Formats: sequence, structure tokens, C-alpha cells
Amino acid sequence: MKQKFLSLVCLVLMSQYSFAQNLTATSNTISFFSKTPVEDIEAKTSKAKSVLNPESKGLAFKVGIASFVFPNKLMQEHFNENYMETEKFPNATFEGSIQDNVDLKKEGIYEVTVKGKLTIHGVAKDYTIKATIANKSGKLVSYSKFKVALKDHNIEVPKLVVKNIAESIDITVNAVYEIK
Repeated sequence: MKQKFLSLVCLVLMSQYSFAQNLTATSNTISFFSKTPVEDIEAKTSKAKSVLNPESKGLAFKVGIASFVFPNKLMQEHFNENYMETEKFPNATFEGSIQDNVDLKKEGIYEVTVKGKLTIHGVAKDYTIKATIANKSGKLVSYSKFKVALKDHNIEVPKLVVKNIAESIDITVNAVYEIK
């Protein structure tokens, strides 16, 4: 019994040590923008969760779809009910890693490539995304901007409003991680 307890304590301590390397974002902002000749649509959330491991260069994001705020409440309602089917697909996630050989523990600005799986609307797709990560003043600040094609994630736009919504949406991600 004593040996099982010691094994459990060692396991917990080891798992805490490995989690200590992970940085949880203190600030996340994800926004999207759709530009068409008929109308521009944009929304933003600051409620995403993100974790970055500077050693392994692993990176993960999770955002509740319903947390996106639009200037127009009716637009927000249509987004959640008709396009994103938020009750059925409540979250979007990204799990990937930084591909470049950079030491994020050293101060500097790094242009990196991130590869991973983006899951939106229940559809996972491989993405390769360019990002900038700056290590400055005890923080890692990351920024990326990329496009997501609606058809890649089986997001259907009704024919009535197809000219109001772009086929590819611009996504912007900003995250700040405190270095401990």
C-alpha cells in the first residue's frame, strides 16, 4: 500500500513538473472578418483558452463559438443558429506545434510556421499558419492571420445571403503568455 502511495505521489509530482512548462495565455483575442461588395461582417472574442509549451513548441487553442460578439445582435443570432450550429458544435479548437528551430525562452522576435489541426463545425483540417512570436518583458506575445474557407469545414451559407458572406474568412489570433 505504501509503495502504491509513493508511486502515486511521484506520478503527481512528475505531471505537475511537466505542466509547469506549459504557459497559459493571460489574454486571447480571436476575430474574424468577411468582406464582400454587399457587406462586411466581423466578430471578436476574448474568451478563448490557449496553452503554449516553449520547450516542445506545442500549442493549443479552444474557443466557444457562442462567445463571438457581433455589432449586430441579429447577425450574432444567425451566425450561431444557422451557420455554425453552435448547439451541435459549441467549440472550435486548434492543436499543433511550431515547426521552426527557435528558442522561445530567449528574448527576440520570431517569425514561425505553425502546423496543426483546426476543428471548426465538427470538421478537422490540417493547416499551416505563419505567426509572429515576440519574447519581451517577461511575456510571449503571438500574432497570426490566416484564411479559413467555409466549404473546408462544411459551413453552408443559404443562397439568399450567399453574396453577403465571403467564401474565405480572415481569422486573426492574438495571445499573450506570461513567462514565469
